[in-house]
Amino acid sequence: MEIIKLNATDSTNSFLKDLSQNSTLKNYTIVITDHQEKGRGQLESSWISTPYKNLTFSVFVAFDDLKIVKKRYLNFAISLAIYDVLIAKKIKRVSIKWPNDILSANKKICGILVENNFRGTNIKNTIIGIGLNVNQEIFPEFLNNATSLKLETDLASNLDDLLKVILKSLQKNISLLAAKEYTFLEQRYLEVLYKKNIPSMFKNTRDEIFMGIIIGISKDGKLQIQLENDSIKEFGVKEVSFL
Repeated sequence: MEIIKLNATDSTNSFLKDLSQNSTLKNYTIVITDHQEKGRGQLESSWISTPYKNLTFSVFVAFDDLKIVKKRYLNFAISLAIYDVLIAKKIKRVSIKWPNDILSANKKICGILVENNFRGTNIKNTIIGIGLNVNQEIFPEFLNNATSLKLETDLASNLDDLLKVILKSLQKNISLLAAKEYTFLEQRYLEVLYKKNIPSMFKNTRDEIFMGIIIGISKDGKLQIQLENDSIKEFGVKEVSFL
C-alpha cells in the first residue's frame, strides 16, 4: 500500500488513472487530496466538497481473476465497505442508494465512482473514487440533501484516522471477491438497499412518472423495478430516479 497526498488536484480518479497508465502501481495505491477542484461522480456528474473538511481520495486495486460478468459484486463490496464504517461510527439509518451512493436517512453522505480497466474477459484493475462528507456542516443550497458525519453525530473526526479505517474495510470486503463470496455480498447489499420492497414513485429519462417497487439487481448490474402490472423493468445508471 502506498499513499500519495496532494494539496490540490482536479480529480483524484483522473490523477490515479493517468498514473496507472504510465507506471506500475502497488496494489491499494491511494491518492488523496485536501482540495479536489473538479471531483467527478457517475456519468460525469460533479462532486462538490469543501477543502480540508472531508475525505476525497481514490484507490487503485488490481485483480488476479475477476470476471467482467462479476463486476456488480465489486460494486457491492465497495459500497458495503463504506456502509460498514458508517455503521461502526453510529450513523443512523444508513442505506445504499443504487448503485453506490451512501445515505443517512434520506441524505447523501458519501459518493462513490468506480472505473474499471478490462483485459479480455477479466477486470484487470479498478480505480475507486470516494467522496465522504466528514466535518463539513454547511452545504450549498443546491445540495440540500447532503449531510456529514459531523452533522449526524455532532462529533468531529480525524481525517487520517478515518481514512485508515476505510481502507481496512475496503480490503476486507474486496477480499471476499477472491474467496468468491458472491452470494454473501449480494445478500448483504440487498438487505441495506435504499427503498427495496417499498412502493415508490419514479421518473425515467422521458420524464414519465410511474409507481414501482425495487426488487433487486440484475446480472449486469441494472436496477430491477416491479411495475404496477407486475412486470419487471431494468434500468441502467441515470435511466431512472426517485421522484
